[in-house]
Amino acid sequence: RFLLKGGLAGAAVYVAYDQGLLGSGTEGAEALKKAQETLPPAIQEWTSYLGWEVRAAQLPPTPKFDFSLSDSWNKGVHTVMSALSVAPTRACEYTAEGWKYVKDLVK
Repeated sequence: RFLLKGGLAGAAVYVAYDQGLLGSGTEGAEALKKAQETLPPAIQEWTSYLGWEVRAAQLPPTPKFDFSLSDSWNKGVHTVMSALSVAPTRACEYTAEGWKYVKDLVK
């Protein structure tokens, strides 16, 4: 059982690598474009093979992804740098609040 699961996982990784999903962003975009072109005809072929009557209008459209990895990365970098730039000020504020709280407890 373990060998079967390992073999399936290895095959999945190999197929993903072979299709370009583990490569650069452009290779991944090309693989997604190829999948969007080939999936609707393949689904139509399988439904006709199984005897299901499915019209092309009934199939949901393929999702459109408007995601830019570089924009997300840049936004994350800006967020982290912003947090680091205010960290000393916040640390002083929290320290002052902590000392005030301790002084109030001691009274």
